[in-house]
Amino acid sequence: MKNSPMGYRRQRLAPLGLALGVAISNAAGIGALSAFADDASKLDKLAQENQDLKNRLDALEGVAKKEGILPSADPSPKIVTAMSDISITGFAQASYFYNTQKPKDGLSDGYLWNTRDNSFSLNKFKLTLASKPVATDKWDAGFKASLLFGDDAPDLNSPGSNGTGSNTSFNDVREAYVEINVPVGTGLNIKAGEMISLLNYESGDGGAANVNFSQGNQWWFTGNGPSAGVQASYNFTDKVGLTLRVDNGLFQGPVDNNSGKNFSGSLNFKPNAKLWANLYFYYDAQPNKLDVSGLGSIGGYQVTEKLGTGYEVDYFHYSSPGSSVDQWSVGGWAWYDFTSKLGLALRADLIESPDSPLSPPDVRAGAGIASGFATDANGHLGSLTLTLNYKPVPSLKIQPEIRYDYTSFKNGLDGKKDRVIVGVGVTYLF
Repeated sequence: MKNSPMGYRRQRLAPLGLALGVAISNAAGIGALSAFADDASKLDKLAQENQDLKNRLDALEGVAKKEGILPSADPSPKIVTAMSDISITGFAQASYFYNTQKPKDGLSDGYLWNTRDNSFSLNKFKLTLASKPVATDKWDAGFKASLLFGDDAPDLNSPGSNGTGSNTSFNDVREAYVEINVPVGTGLNIKAGEMISLLNYESGDGGAANVNFSQGNQWWFTGNGPSAGVQASYNFTDKVGLTLRVDNGLFQGPVDNNSGKNFSGSLNFKPNAKLWANLYFYYDAQPNKLDVSGLGSIGGYQVTEKLGTGYEVDYFHYSSPGSSVDQWSVGGWAWYDFTSKLGLALRADLIESPDSPLSPPDVRAGAGIASGFATDANGHLGSLTLTLNYKPVPSLKIQPEIRYDYTSFKNGLDGKKDRVIVGVGVTYLF
């Protein structure tokens, strides 16, 4: 069959259409290549501009380092780095205690803490800033500073004036010192500044650190407060160490108002993980031949995981022209943790003062003791304290307590021979 005219035209136009399509496709491809080339050129130009800008910034940074505007080695912010190495800890503590003898002046003589009877107390708010522990194998340095506020602070912190006639702003300072490690042997540790006593088993933080909330008689009568000085400690082995200190005085505080100095030391033993003991000595030579010397020991033994014990013995010898006074004390602690949240603690202590009234130095006089604990020259003071330790959460410590005090001094316990004080203390630790 012959092709129709329309079919013929289709056959003639097909090659033409194909050729036209190829031409159009080639034109589009050429246009696309041209556009790609333009974009590549723009990217190269932008990259060059960025490099030029970087070169100018590098030049400006070099000038800034040369002029001291920027650190030359480590551009990281030093303040932020330093703060990341500082720990902030402390606690807040409150309580209520009641003296069954109902003292007329409202003060429970010779009682720490909670001197004021039948009163709610903000005992302490403590804030401690400390650097990370210093290394023992190289030169290293750090610091520690503790501020303490509250009802108990005057009996814990150093006095502000201390006989110098002007306030020295130490009223709220519990301790503050610089710590240095000298890389000699196992590491020679040196501290300089305001440091707490080497004496006493109990911590001045009271229930925040101790198994009993109230403070034992030994802490007050046969102990001493903070003092400014320098201290060196060295561990001969992991079981034996020695600490030596020179400070302004056993009862002097942060500011020295005379040429006297106190020399003290502690020989520290830790035979194993359960047992430790410190043997300490002191000689405080003050003007006018007013000297204090003595020795003592503190230590503890963890009998089992739940049962722990501690002890303290002290001997003080006070010497002045024409007279001398001896005092000694002994104390013991035992506690048992029924669970991780509930425990019971018992403390017993006894102080003998055969040669003089039982009264601490005036520099440490506190409420209820400032007028002198007793007037007769021979007697003893003792106490027995039972404390329940309840920790519903690790940061909270609740301590109901009952305490019995007894004495042979005529005016010792608000004119009484004995008394019972009951109450509860609460501490939040952070």
